[in-house]
Amino acid sequence: MKIFNNFKKTALIAPILMIAISSCNSDGPEIEQPEKIYYEQAQRRMAARNFYGAIESLEAIENRYPFGKYAEQAQVELIYAHFMNSETEASHSAAEKFIRLHPRHPNIDYAYFMKGLSSYTRDREFLTRFTDTDLSNRDISGAKESFSELTEFLTRFPDSQYAPYAKQRNVYLRNMIAKNELAAADYYITIDAYVAAIRRANYVIENIPNSSENYRALKLLETSYDALGYSELLDDVRVVININYPDEESRQPSRQRGWSWNFLNTTKPVRPN
Repeated sequence: MKIFNNFKKTALIAPILMIAISSCNSDGPEIEQPEKIYYEQAQRRMAARNFYGAIESLEAIENRYPFGKYAEQAQVELIYAHFMNSETEASHSAAEKFIRLHPRHPNIDYAYFMKGLSSYTRDREFLTRFTDTDLSNRDISGAKESFSELTEFLTRFPDSQYAPYAKQRNVYLRNMIAKNELAAADYYITIDAYVAAIRRANYVIENIPNSSENYRALKLLETSYDALGYSELLDDVRVVININYPDEESRQPSRQRGWSWNFLNTTKPVRPN
């Protein structure tokens, strides 16, 4: 009988002990921190390049203190944190959202800049930056979108501190787009589709001025006109080549360098006073 009573007591006490142990092991309900603590936490995490953690802190401000002192700054810094965390679509969306909600914010130029930058970042990958990978033969619809958005940024904010970087990036993108058009022209020539090749080459000359590929486009026109027997057009294009590129035949072809991303390691939106 005594054994039975002890067993009965143990059976009653066991669930209570389990609950107590479970309560000790759990973290309990999340304690909401003040807005400033979240913001300072985000800054520490970004300084340590823990961008995933920084995103968590910045989103906590956005969700819990939507009208707080750090809310707008958290939204603009989310653009940067997503980008540095290789979440370019999220960065682009965050930039569009910020532009829509805060069109007169002191950092609005940064939002436009990052919107354009995040549209195309394939050349940011390690193997592309440090190998001979040629991106001009791949889908470059994102590059065209990025070029358009950065052009809009430069039109709106020509004196922005980010304008020099946008100009450098657009030079790189413009050359890539031109190379893509001429890659198609090269293919058309291999199948004797010279009229199609002429269209591509003319598109580069007329619509992508000052690219690194203008000479190559003229040479493709020369080849196509010669193959089709267009003697007058052939003479004209040779005159243009001789006038504008007299020494080009003797030059060695140079590889286009990728655009440097190094400035992003130190450039991020500054909190207004």
